[in-house]
Amino acid sequence: MGQAGAEGGQAGGFTAFVPLILMFVIFYFLLIRPQQKKAKEHRNMVDSLKKGDRIITSGGIHGTIVSLDETIINLEISDGVKIKINRGNVGAAMQGSAPHKKDKKTDK
Repeated sequence: MGQAGAEGGQAGGFTAFVPLILMFVIFYFLLIRPQQKKAKEHRNMVDSLKKGDRIITSGGIHGTIVSLDETIINLEISDGVKIKINRGNVGAAMQGSAPHKKDKKTDK
């Protein structure tokens, strides 16, 4: 009988961890996995950027890529106004190529 009681205590210890394991599985599928998927999609989008693409930065600045290298993107936000941003600060890529420039006479 002494051994049967000891085996029951071991099983009771394992059952105490079942809710903890269950919570970890739920957190993985509801929080961790979707976040990893979203980060992978963002990384692929940033890696596929090229000259002439229109983007929106994480700060909300809209512009057209003038040039880019491994870590820096030169972005034209207006005629003759260029800024440098890090690749990680790209929030989204807009569909289509560079916007059409308006005629200054009709832009009143």
